[in-house]
Amino acid sequence: MPSRDGPAVEVVDLVKRYPRATTNAVDGLSFTVAPGETFGLFGPNGAGKSTTIGILTTRLRATGGRALVGGVDVSRDPVGARANLAVVPQHNNLDRALTPRQNLLYHAAYHGVPRAEAEERAKVLLDRFGLTERADRRIEAYSGGMAQRLMIARAWMHEPEVLFLDEPTNALDPQTRLLIWSRIREMRERGVSIVLTTHQMNDAANLVDRVGIVDHGKLLTLDTPQNLVRGLAGQAILDLTVTPTARDDADEVVAALRELDGVRKAERRPLPVGAAGAGRGGAGRAALATLGPGALAALAARARANGNASTATLAGAGGGRIRVRLHLATDPAALLGPALAVLTGRSATLNDIHIGEPSLEDVFIELTGRDPR
Repeated sequence: MPSRDGPAVEVVDLVKRYPRATTNAVDGLSFTVAPGETFGLFGPNGAGKSTTIGILTTRLRATGGRALVGGVDVSRDPVGARANLAVVPQHNNLDRALTPRQNLLYHAAYHGVPRAEAEERAKVLLDRFGLTERADRRIEAYSGGMAQRLMIARAWMHEPEVLFLDEPTNALDPQTRLLIWSRIREMRERGVSIVLTTHQMNDAANLVDRVGIVDHGKLLTLDTPQNLVRGLAGQAILDLTVTPTARDDADEVVAALRELDGVRKAERRPLPVGAAGAGRGGAGRAALATLGPGALAALAARARANGNASTATLAGAGGGRIRVRLHLATDPAALLGPALAVLTGRSATLNDIHIGEPSLEDVFIELTGRDPR
């Protein structure tokens, strides 16, 4: 594995504007990736991340700024830069006229790997990615998951300093996703610098060292996943499914909950499938009235017992429900009492409580918005 001083990837004031475009696809982007670091570059569709990867992998030329991979300027010496990197694209670009083994050997030959060494590497990688049994058959009948595994194995054939992965687990089954994440971890442990783009952010949060979130070609934030979640999404999340009275306004209920001490943000969220029922009934209000401090603490403990998947139900079905998400700067058990007091004062029915931890996806939505791109 090559080693060197300085960043594995360096991007300085990078700009890319396509012909006839009125805005920059990449607009003054700067970041570095340290040797051996796994770096997540996340953003909505059209945010500029794929263009940035295209420049770094020499497929596109920058309009301005500077980009280096392994210390080599990708614009001035694209051939030298390509020797330091490998890229796994989102879409299958394998040579379908070749067998899997031949795809690996031809890639190694392109990068000057001696034949005997390439054959041994191919044997090891085919086994590591579960492809040995079909290594010498044509790849026309390969599934999407098998093709993705083969592309990652191919990228590793010349042991690059930097590996670029564009949506490596997109549309794959859970077993294949687990295998690919495991192999990426192995590469990381061997000192490979990895630049990863993915929409599977919560999976990637357990792998990446730092995250850069981009939108409209600009870097919005850059930090560790843990720091981003604590800094932007809060300490905990309290989801309340509530049925306001017919005379009350749902947005005013949300506003009242937003004013509670310890609430950093309150927002309406879509109801889970099947959550909206019929009828109103007073069971929920009766339950609210009988909950004391000890019962609230017990309810919080019950709701958190199984982690993020936990839910505590207080009432039966009700009509006109809304779901309110509270991002908290304090323990959710301390907020349950005040939240219940607000709802009781408005004669609202509390149907469900869900207590969980914020995620990297919450940070992403906070910074880039909910509207689809």
